[in-house]
Amino acid sequence: MTEKPDSQIDYQEAISYWTGVPATVDGVLGGYGPETPVPAMDIHGSMSFLRKLKSRMVPAPGMPRYSVDIGAGIGRVTKDLLVKVSDKVDLVEPVKPFVDKARMELAHLADEGKLGAIYEVGMQDWTPDQGKYWLIWCQWCVGHLPDEEFLRFLDRCVRGLQPNGTIIIKENNTIGEDDFDPQDSSVTRTDDKFRALFAQAGMKLIATDRQKGLPAELYPVRMYALKPAQST
Repeated sequence: MTEKPDSQIDYQEAISYWTGVPATVDGVLGGYGPETPVPAMDIHGSMSFLRKLKSRMVPAPGMPRYSVDIGAGIGRVTKDLLVKVSDKVDLVEPVKPFVDKARMELAHLADEGKLGAIYEVGMQDWTPDQGKYWLIWCQWCVGHLPDEEFLRFLDRCVRGLQPNGTIIIKENNTIGEDDFDPQDSSVTRTDDKFRALFAQAGMKLIATDRQKGLPAELYPVRMYALKPAQST
């Protein structure tokens, strides 16, 4: 019997791989650093997606726009995107060299009171405070969670949302079937698999969009905006 791709994920192998990667934009993006269109186009696509969702993401009265950057790496998405739409941002990142670099890169945000906590843990070990977040942003990271652990992660995220809070997942998609990558011990899921897992987790997909402007040799990248089904 063929192993499911997600059953081959090993957290420690993933941590070992990423610990050996340079704590730079080029490192965390797998060689697609500032000299390529990837970082700028990625942020442009994410910001455009958020603008389209503006009317669906109005905070509850009196609640701050508190966000969390899951799989935050060196803080690129926090610095270039999330602080521009949020009052304060937490980070979740298990790779120590990345956390150390993020603290340096985001020191000015800490001085401005816009940087919250940095949790040096993996997604599978992170439990948000109940009702804390306006936005939970997960980018290029949930491939390190097996399907069942991903469902448990989404369940914890739902409990961590403010009223009318939103979860956004931005990930590579493969075509046809899920694909395991032994190099970093991650799985790339199909669009159909993501939609099935969201439904299984009791999430409603309120919007989705394909990232434009990335090099043709890369996997397609898709953004998914989710809310708890019972709240929509």
